[in-house]
Amino acid sequence: MALCVGLIGFGTVGSGAVKTLLANATQIQQRAGTEITLQAIADLDWETDRGVDVSNVKRTTDAWELIRDPDIDVIVELVGGTTIAKELVLGALEHQKDVVTANKALLAAHGAELFRAADRQGRKIHFEGAVGGGIPIIQTLYGGLASARIREIHAIINGTSNYILTQMGEHGRSFETVLREAQKLGYAEMDPSYDVDGNDAAHKIVVLASICFGTAIPLEDVYTQGIRDITVEDIRFGEKLGYRLKLLAIAKDLDGEVEVRVHPTFIPKSQLLAWVHGVFNAVNTYAEGLGSTMLYGRGAGDWPTGHAVVSDLIQCARDRLARRPADYAYFYTPAKSLRPMSEVITEYYLRFVVKDQPRVLSKIAGILGEHNISILSVLQTEASRDNVCPIVIMTHKAREGDMLHALSQIEELDVVMAAPKLIRLEHMNPQRG
Repeated sequence: MALCVGLIGFGTVGSGAVKTLLANATQIQQRAGTEITLQAIADLDWETDRGVDVSNVKRTTDAWELIRDPDIDVIVELVGGTTIAKELVLGALEHQKDVVTANKALLAAHGAELFRAADRQGRKIHFEGAVGGGIPIIQTLYGGLASARIREIHAIINGTSNYILTQMGEHGRSFETVLREAQKLGYAEMDPSYDVDGNDAAHKIVVLASICFGTAIPLEDVYTQGIRDITVEDIRFGEKLGYRLKLLAIAKDLDGEVEVRVHPTFIPKSQLLAWVHGVFNAVNTYAEGLGSTMLYGRGAGDWPTGHAVVSDLIQCARDRLARRPADYAYFYTPAKSLRPMSEVITEYYLRFVVKDQPRVLSKIAGILGEHNISILSVLQTEASRDNVCPIVIMTHKAREGDMLHALSQIEELDVVMAAPKLIRLEHMNPQRG
């Protein structure tokens, strides 16, 4: 018996999913074990040309027609947002339909409620497209890595920010200039805050960490910092010292505590994640006894995310044929203690703009030492015409709270001409402590 699909939201991802279904119909049927048919599409806009012929498919502006239709087995929710989409997903589950969604914001904010509802109704929610676009990370965690005890995740999972940082580093252009270019190319929205402020990456790492660590992660407690204040100067200093700058989503299982954070991060050039450029995404996991595994690919767009949606439909068809039950308990299992940012331990890049005077470095080093922060290396350039110069310091591991206290004292020195710049460092191997 065919799997009948109702699609709600016929935008970029929705049209990509339909194109994939039509282009690869024979292969999809062979791999799903049954035919997957697009029964109906709901969208408010039927004037825009999506580049795909759906004249033989029922079309409507009322999403609830699809949810109430007894002939539809699975609802694909591609509306976005966390309000109407939530109502539609809950409605679909109540009407005994499985759900496929690419809505990471919805899962990060309301995953516990949605997955409880799915369990009650004996239905499934599939969400491969929610993280990493065309990268099959969710099914990999459920499949090939299901037996692994994953202890760390380091991920580049926002293509807009990665494109901007790549262009800044390769061409020496400012954040504002590259952002305008990204908007013209369609890599960034006219309101780019969701991407460049780190919120998109935070939603995705919450989903990944919940699966890997078997615990609910409160989105509101995840430290999130974007890339707006990143300068070409800092990127170039990092390059000289052997690092690349990325907006990194990080999650760690620390034996009773969980650490989850998103922020600009220097990564050693010797590590693969440092070479993920442009709009590409990558997820690196570290598991006991297995070591590092990295998945890499296009993280957004009509075809990549559309393929992820269709792969979920194939999995949905297989699960129905095999009558496989769902297990979403990790999304509402009481959370392990989330380590506060002040207790995070990592290495740091620090940049100070100071007067070109004797003993300036010793004053800064003295305050760092008083807060248990040791210096790994120092980079200093010639003074400018106004007799100021930058000093870049790389530190050994230090506690975030100690670092912030030290910087607040250093900023008060009369030889320091601007607020110190802090960027964290990460290495792709277990960082305990």
